[in-house]
Amino acid sequence: MFGSDIGIDLGTATVIIYVKNKGIVLREPSVVAIDLENGKILAVGNEAKNMVGRTPGNVISVRPLRDGVIADYSMTEAMLQYFMKRINKGFRRFFRNRVMICVPSGATDVERRAVLEAAVEVGARSAFLIEEPMAAAIGANLNVEEPRGKMIVDIGGGTSDIAVISLGGIVVSKSLRIGGDKFDEAIMRYLRKHYSLAIGEQTAENLKIMIGTCGQQDEEMSMVLKGRDLVQGLPRQIEISSTAVSQAIGEMIQTLVDGVRNVLEITPPELSADIIDGGIVLTGGGSLLRGLPELITEQTGINCFCADDPMESVALGTGKALAEIDKLKTTGRSGILMTSSRKGRKKAR
Repeated sequence: MFGSDIGIDLGTATVIIYVKNKGIVLREPSVVAIDLENGKILAVGNEAKNMVGRTPGNVISVRPLRDGVIADYSMTEAMLQYFMKRINKGFRRFFRNRVMICVPSGATDVERRAVLEAAVEVGARSAFLIEEPMAAAIGANLNVEEPRGKMIVDIGGGTSDIAVISLGGIVVSKSLRIGGDKFDEAIMRYLRKHYSLAIGEQTAENLKIMIGTCGQQDEEMSMVLKGRDLVQGLPRQIEISSTAVSQAIGEMIQTLVDGVRNVLEITPPELSADIIDGGIVLTGGGSLLRGLPELITEQTGINCFCADDPMESVALGTGKALAEIDKLKTTGRSGILMTSSRKGRKKAR
C-alpha cells in the first residue's frame, strides 16, 4: 500500500533520489558529521557539508563514498537510513519499496555487493543495481533499445563512465577514477604550488563552479579567493583568473578526453557511424564545466553536447529502468547487474 519504486543516484558528491510519480524528491551532499567521542551522528547532507573544515577537534565530516563506491559501510547505511526516513515522511514501510541504485561500470563485485547490502539493510523489499552509463542514457531520454549506437559520458564526483549503448545493452565501456573531486584536488595543489595558498575543499569547488573552464575562453573571468598563506601562516586573499583554473585542471581534463577517444577506437565500425550522426551526450555535474563539450568536439571531430538535465539524468534513469525492469532483464548486457531481497537475506541466514 505504501510501497513505491525508488531510484537512487548514490554519488560520491551528491545523493539524488527519484520516486515514481513524484520525480526528484531529494538532492543532498553525501556527507555525514560525527562526534568522535561517542560516535554519534550529528548531521547528514547539507547541514553536514556546511560543517566541513569548520568543526572542533572532536567532530569530523566524512564522505562515506569514494570513487563512486562505498568506502565506509556503516556511515553509508546511516546516511541512507536518514534520507529514506525523510522521503517516507514517517511511514515505517520502506520494506515495501523496490529500490534501484546505480554503480560505476568499473566497480568490482565486492563493491557492487556492498551497495546492495546497504539498500537491503535499511529496509528495501528488493534492490537492484544498474550501471551508471546505462542509467544516464535512459535518464537523458535516449532510445537505448533501438539497434543504433549511442555514446554517453557521465562525469560524476568520483568517477567518469564512458559507454557505447545499442539494443538495450552496453557494447563497450570504460570507467575512469576522475571526476569533480579530482578537479577540486588539482585546483588545491595548483594554488599551493604556484601561489603558496592553502584553501579548503568547498572553496576549491566554488572556484571551479564560478570560473572553471576547459581551454581558452573568449571572456576571461576572475574571482577573489581567501585562504591561508603557507609562507607566513596568516590569512590572505588573492585574485585568480579562469586561465589559472584551466591550467590547474588541464591534465585531468585531457585524461578524460583521452578516455573518450580510447572508447571510440574500440567501438565497432557500424556503431561509430551511428555516433557520428547522434553525437556524444554528456551527463553528470562535471559536464557543466565551461568549454568541455567544445573541447571534446575539437579533439574527436564528433558533435558533443550536454543532456537536458545532466545532474539528474542518472537518478531519473534508475527510476525509469526500475519501472521496466522485466523488459531490461530480457535484453543482453542491459546493465542490470545484481539483485537482492529481504526474503533472500532471511533464507541465507
